[in-house]
Amino acid sequence: MKKFTVYICLFALLFIAACKPSIAPEDLYGKWKYIKLENTNFNPPSAMPDWKLKIQSPTIEFTRSNDLIMVWGGEVLAHGKFRIDGDKIQFNQVLDGGQTREFPFYVIELKDKTILFETKGDEATRVTAVKQ
Repeated sequence: MKKFTVYICLFALLFIAACKPSIAPEDLYGKWKYIKLENTNFNPPSAMPDWKLKIQSPTIEFTRSNDLIMVWGGEVLAHGKFRIDGDKIQFNQVLDGGQTREFPFYVIELKDKTILFETKGDEATRVTAVKQ
């Protein structure tokens, strides 16, 4: 009987550890400055040089009205709406001509004033950003 109880407790602990908590939108609100940008399709991932990142000064902003605005080199690179889906930020990007496309940002870590997220696919990118 003790062995069974130990297995149940162990299973419960593993289950809890495997669950990633959902992201709270309140934790995202504000402007985040990119401090590291990596292309994850390479092994090891290829990082953009710090000097180039500093010149481009990319940011991502999440507003209370669920707007997402990405800025690169002082210009709006992408904009649209976002929603939270567990540990993903679903970005519904507005394209030229009013069309839209939706894709996820997978949040790997979000704590204090640092976020680490990535995209998947052909242009897979991992971003580390700090809240301004």
